[in-house]
Amino acid sequence: MTLEQGRSASRWLLAAAYLAAGVLHLLRPAPFLAITPDWVPAPEAVIALTGIAEIAGAVGLCVPPLRRAAGWGLAAYAVCVFPANIHHALDNVAVGGAVLGWGYHAPRLALQPVLVWWALFAAGITSWPWRAR
Repeated sequence: MTLEQGRSASRWLLAAAYLAAGVLHLLRPAPFLAITPDWVPAPEAVIALTGIAEIAGAVGLCVPPLRRAAGWGLAAYAVCVFPANIHHALDNVAVGGAVLGWGYHAPRLALQPVLVWWALFAAGITSWPWRAR
């Protein structure tokens, strides 16, 4: 597989994941509301807007003229939602009656920077670590 084939496969997989997450944010906001920190204003509106942002980012990754902007946007999005992931982990917030524990939270928190990189890679913004030196 070439770098560009890998990037294309990566882009479609990431777009599908963000599209699914965005639809879930809009259709079933309760789990996302549960992990939203108390200091976030208008949490219902924020969850709806994050769903729209995920869908827009997913579509943007698939449209070449929008791809770079979508990559930057999804990378920024992954940074912006990190406080909710920290809140979810540290406050042991139950979602749907289930407390997930550190077996779930540790990998999720550790992989958040990977989501930032993945958005940039899928959009063609970076080729690290595979670019020629």
